[in-house]
Amino acid sequence: MQSNLKRIHHGQMSESFYTAMFLSLSGGLQDAYTYFFRGKVFANAQTGNIVLLSDNLFAGQWDKVLHYLIPLLAFALGVFVAEMMHGQFKTLQSLHWRQLVVLCEIVLLFAVGFFPQEWNMLANAIVSFACAMQVQTFRKVNGYGFASTMCIGNLRSGMEALCGWMRTGNAKAKDKAFHYFGIIFLFGLGAGLGSVGIQWFGRYAIWGSCLLLIVSFVLMFIKEDIEENPAIESELNELRHDVREVDHLIKEELHEEHQELHDTLHHEKHEN
Repeated sequence: MQSNLKRIHHGQMSESFYTAMFLSLSGGLQDAYTYFFRGKVFANAQTGNIVLLSDNLFAGQWDKVLHYLIPLLAFALGVFVAEMMHGQFKTLQSLHWRQLVVLCEIVLLFAVGFFPQEWNMLANAIVSFACAMQVQTFRKVNGYGFASTMCIGNLRSGMEALCGWMRTGNAKAKDKAFHYFGIIFLFGLGAGLGSVGIQWFGRYAIWGSCLLLIVSFVLMFIKEDIEENPAIESELNELRHDVREVDHLIKEELHEEHQELHDTLHHEKHEN
């Protein structure tokens, strides 16, 4: 008999909307901080840095080329380190591996708050490195792929879901669209808070990002019950199907081996 109850999954808060809220606020604040206070360099938007790097390269302004090249390389290194941490600490019991990444971010960004503006190049490199770790580590919210430190992918996915909802009336598509637009709004809000924070606190404004990340870190100690989500359900159903197939194949192989062993023993018995 089929149950009318929704299937509930016991999940980790690292992919919840609540965690994504604070990560997105932090991402917007970081980008505003490096652009408005650290020499108009983007911490997250490496596309913008590549455009500015190319402009200065063709203009022969080599000092400014480094100004944008170093954060770009730091971002690439941050992705690499986050992925290495995933492989190294994914089975850790005391903390979720994503919490370790957030702890690293907090320490790095806290240190940046002490750097004078003469150290802008190093400050930008560290913030870009931290942003890359975050965007590589947190890639889903309630089963939907997203980015907490940039908006272009979220905007594309949000508009795609919105069109799907308007075309079909699918409530899941509407929910997906509002997830993405909510993330974009929070990123923009974080950028605004960062801009105001710079006026009030100067170089220490980045510590606001640390506070937001601390909230995310604490939230990840909580386990949440996740009601069925189309993306999650699809992945789980595929996994269940794969497990059943593997189980069936193992049983068949064991049966064949048992039969071969039985035939061999029977044959030897008759020969003797």
